[in-house]
Amino acid sequence: MEEKLKQINSSCKKVVLYGPESTGKTTLAIELAKYYNVKWVPEFARQYLQNIWDKEKRICQPSDIMPIAYGQMKIENELAKNSETLLICDTNIFETMVYSKYYYGGTCDPLLKKYAMLNHYDLYLLTDIDIPWEKDDLRDKPNEREYSMEIVKGSGFEAAFGQHSGVAHISSGIFELPRFAMNENYGDLQRLKIAIK
Repeated sequence: MEEKLKQINSSCKKVVLYGPESTGKTTLAIELAKYYNVKWVPEFARQYLQNIWDKEKRICQPSDIMPIAYGQMKIENELAKNSETLLICDTNIFETMVYSKYYYGGTCDPLLKKYAMLNHYDLYLLTDIDIPWEKDDLRDKPNEREYSMEIVKGSGFEAAFGQHSGVAHISSGIFELPRFAMNENYGDLQRLKIAIK
């Protein structure tokens, strides 16, 4: 089972979207993949849990976490095999680990935790709570996105870059550092490779 959580060796750069529910991760993943003309890894949990909801009208349970993690890595590894430059990941098993801790009293399968920490990504893009929450069958915490963001921020990251440009200052929030926009002259694949080295 351990093999199912390992990343395959790949020469492509991996960018993963990370953040609370309903903060635009999937939309951003799709748009980045279109812009850079590369593949993107969808969120396995969404389809897996939607199927459970459609058949049983139940939400995620602790016994679903490891199948979700295995499914997420399977999709990522399959797409990484055929990606030479860049792979955009809507999510990863690190976020699955955080989800497990968030929903199930701080608990997480030790194997999931091990590989969530070992697997490598070149860049995490943290999505903030700056768009309205959208209801669907699976989203269930519209008033807890701030709490979820605190868990995200406490997940071992040292800093995050915001969706704005400007001067970094000692008073800048460590999770709101400015960065140059990834558009126009700053948005080509070569520039992204330099930015995530």
